[in-house]
Amino acid sequence: MLQLLKDKIINEGTVLPGNILKVDGFLNQQIDIALLNDMGREFSQLFAGCGVNKILTVEASGIALACITAQYFNNAPVVFGKKHKTLNRDASFYSTPIFSFTHNVSYDVTIAKKHLCADDKVLIIDDFLASGEAIRGLTDLVHQAGATLAGAGVAIEKGFQGGGDELRKDGIRVESLAIIEHMDDCAITFRS
Repeated sequence: MLQLLKDKIINEGTVLPGNILKVDGFLNQQIDIALLNDMGREFSQLFAGCGVNKILTVEASGIALACITAQYFNNAPVVFGKKHKTLNRDASFYSTPIFSFTHNVSYDVTIAKKHLCADDKVLIIDDFLASGEAIRGLTDLVHQAGATLAGAGVAIEKGFQGGGDELRKDGIRVESLAIIEHMDDCAITFRS
């Protein structure tokens, strides 16, 4: 686990009601590029030798971490699932429903078929893992494309919500840089 990330969570994170961890000062509104660089390097070491040639995430908070991580995988393309329909959406796309714990809403996430194919070895990158729905949905998109999943790299996992453990039981390789076992307004405890 990345000690620098844990220190940032302790010193700059805020626990909000409903098991929400606010880390907008360094991870998803204002972004600490040096920290993301360290996290991307760590993911490259964890998934070294897996043949990753594509990075997959979902809009929007995972995009910055995915882009920086891609540099450590020979500048692999970053593809992100879109949560909203746009006028310029490709006619041919993969789609899967993903429930967002943070927003308490379900999205039909889409990826143009031309951006994900059977030859791809995909690494999913995301900022948070709570119930595991985002990674399950992105895994479904990988399978729809006939691509191979190398695994999922996650910045912060809320271990007490069980999503990561369930994904691991289902055979999905999940590598989290910080796993929180317990959090409240007084303290955050990490899994050792």
